[in-house]
Amino acid sequence: MQPEGMNMHRLILLSLLCGVVLVGSLLPDEAGAIPAFARRYKISCTVCHEPFPRLKPYGEEFAGNGFVIPEDEKKRDYVTGGDDLLWLNRTFPIAVRFDAYGVYESKRTVEQDLQIPWGLKLLSGGALYKNIGYYFYFYMSERGSVAGIEDAYIHFNDIGGSALDIMVGQFQTSDPLLKRELRLTFEDYKLYTTRVGTSRINLAYDRGLMFTYGIASTRTDLAAFVVNGNGRVAASEDTRKFDQDNNKSVGCRLLQGIGDAVGIGAFVYYGEETFLSGELGIGGIEGVPGTENRVTYIGPDLNFGWGPLAFSGQYLLREDTNPLFQDPATQADTDGWIFELIYAPAGDRQRHYFTLLYNLVDSDVSYNDFETLTFAATYLLARNLRLSLEYSRIFTDTAFDGEEATEVKGADRVVLGLVSAF
Repeated sequence: MQPEGMNMHRLILLSLLCGVVLVGSLLPDEAGAIPAFARRYKISCTVCHEPFPRLKPYGEEFAGNGFVIPEDEKKRDYVTGGDDLLWLNRTFPIAVRFDAYGVYESKRTVEQDLQIPWGLKLLSGGALYKNIGYYFYFYMSERGSVAGIEDAYIHFNDIGGSALDIMVGQFQTSDPLLKRELRLTFEDYKLYTTRVGTSRINLAYDRGLMFTYGIASTRTDLAAFVVNGNGRVAASEDTRKFDQDNNKSVGCRLLQGIGDAVGIGAFVYYGEETFLSGELGIGGIEGVPGTENRVTYIGPDLNFGWGPLAFSGQYLLREDTNPLFQDPATQADTDGWIFELIYAPAGDRQRHYFTLLYNLVDSDVSYNDFETLTFAATYLLARNLRLSLEYSRIFTDTAFDGEEATEVKGADRVVLGLVSAF
């Protein structure tokens, strides 16, 4: 729980930082390239990745161009049928990702677990037409169950010859900050996935529109989005609607590039949600139908690269006006940090990578607190096959046993991982 004076101090600091960076931003990272693209263009995975799935700047540019290399496009790669408005890929691009982990975690009911496979997903992406691309993946198995579609969108690039791009579909609202799907660690970016109390809102998957606009001359860009605000849920059987209320969430990310290596940014998000019925929060607390919760996120971020080092830092303050949907309402503040440092001794030709990741979530709501420090070493057996050894010190987390939740402190986790894409 944060002291009131501390929250006010942070709000003032964040307001000043946001004012500084409102002059511009960097474009959000797009979805990662997949082996199907390497097969088509006959290029190494290192052209886009460092290592996979982490993207290099060229990989981001490739995705931003609708998954094509404009100077290498040839008519023979497409089927047009004599129709200028038809541009079908001659071969359908498809790939598979396979993740497997052996996990030891102390102070859990099951301490040793073979999560093999942890995930198996089918990916596809490519061009639909000139300056129009698509990307999606289907989780055939995630933690032992069919998770279905996660990323899935159509990407309109350089609309009307401008620097405006529009993505239509399903994506993560944290994508303009740090892309969870591109991380090198088993440990997640917890700040983005946390739902407070009974709230449906977090910064993971949602359905909507994302807009990006860049000003190359000043290294400034904007990413903005409008989404349903209730996550990746199935359509209601009664209303056949994906959104569970009439509210929409909006957000934007601004970041100013400084030279070739530094970016300073700010993120703002606002959403409203109405409790209907049948939802339970942590501890089985049921909300009062018709009550509302308003959610805001605000925070700065910093990223820079220096030689073999790449650093990303994120702070976010989240405010909920009524996260438990009770009457009377009880406000809650949640804030946190993500610090990630990646060391690649020999750049994209290196086979060894090292990652240091710190996660902190501090909330007024019970069982939302989380703090870990992770160190991971990655070794490439092949460009599309990597081994990882990861250790996490779990300072604070929550363990669930059925509907019961208990706080875990001072635990250790060791993960041996095998990740491949083909």
